[in-house]
Order: sequence, then C-alpha cells, then structure tokens
Amino acid sequence: MPFDKTPFELMMTQAQEMAKAFNPALESFAPKEFEKLWPTMPKDIMEFWFGKGMSKDGLDAKTRLLLTLAGLTMQGAQADTPVRMTVRHLMEAGATKDEIAETIAHMSMFAGIPAMTRAMELAREVMEDNKDDAK
Repeated sequence: MPFDKTPFELMMTQAQEMAKAFNPALESFAPKEFEKLWPTMPKDIMEFWFGKGMSKDGLDAKTRLLLTLAGLTMQGAQADTPVRMTVRHLMEAGATKDEIAETIAHMSMFAGIPAMTRAMELAREVMEDNKDDAK
C-alpha cells in the first residue's frame, strides 16, 4: 500500500480504474460537465413542486432550498453536484448571494469549519459561473 495516499484516495483510484475497465470513455468523464445536462427549474415550477404547491401556508421554494443547502453542508459537503445544483436552484428561486453564504456559514457551528469551507467553495464556483453566463 503506497504511503503517499490516504485510504480514501486509494479507494477513489481503484474505483476510477474499475470504471475505465467497464467503459474506456469514462476516462475523460467530468462530473461538472454532466451537471450541464440537468436544467435549472424555473422559479414558478420550483414553487409549484417544492413550495406553496405542497401546502399553501407552508414554506416557499427558496426557504426549502436554503434548508436543503444547510443539510448538504451538514453532511460535510461531500456531494459536489448536489451542492452546486442546489445553489443554482436557489439563485433561480430568488435567493441572494448573501443569503446563500449566510446559510452555509451558519452551519459551521454544527458541521464544522472544513464542511462550511468546502460548501462555500462550491457555492462560489456556481456564483462565478453564473456571473460569466450573465455577460
């Protein structure tokens, strides 16, 4: 066992080699590119499915998505794609960058600084990508 890699890094290397053996095209697979296949839902659709459509007096879609982001941060922001997609949907639902950052920062008390830092990095990526798209 090489001593320059953590057990997680070794496991990921083995998983990548196995995926390449199954399908050589996976050698150039980029998860961030895969995200482009999933469209961001328009705010009205999110509101219908995840907001007031469930309960007319319940939480709106933006609040539900902020709670989702908090939960993903609490998990240690282990799943890059769900965090980025949730931030994308939050922006579409009308959340400000400050609201997104505050939600993530608040979780530092419960999930720890490393989890908060990772979620913040992922959120910044999305916000920077959206800034470029707006030009």
